[in-house]
Amino acid sequence: MTQIIHKEESFQIMGILFDVHNNLGGGFSEIVYKDALEYEFNKHNIPFEREKEYSVHYKDIILKHKFYADFVVFDTIIIELKSCEKIDTKHIAQCINYLKVSSNKLAILVNFNNKSLEYKRIVF
Repeated sequence: MTQIIHKEESFQIMGILFDVHNNLGGGFSEIVYKDALEYEFNKHNIPFEREKEYSVHYKDIILKHKFYADFVVFDTIIIELKSCEKIDTKHIAQCINYLKVSSNKLAILVNFNNKSLEYKRIVF
């Protein structure tokens, strides 16, 4: 049997993601969903960082380019929001890059644009 990483935290996060989508529906820009999620995380006393910055280490230097994850929740789960036609492989690659530069093992990629909430758990 496969063990689900961060099962309880993921369940709580998914409930909030569905709640935000049920209340706002699809079609807003990402920033609207980010603001709603920030409100819900605060309301539910869920620890988070918004737009968390990650540096890329290369050999003995830190590269100039930085990555900014939309949210890091419970200090262990990256949440990347999209409002697009559908989740694409480039979005998955973006999450994998975030996981590579962080010590996190799980990202949740979420697309709010459609009638139904689209999401993907990415474990690295």
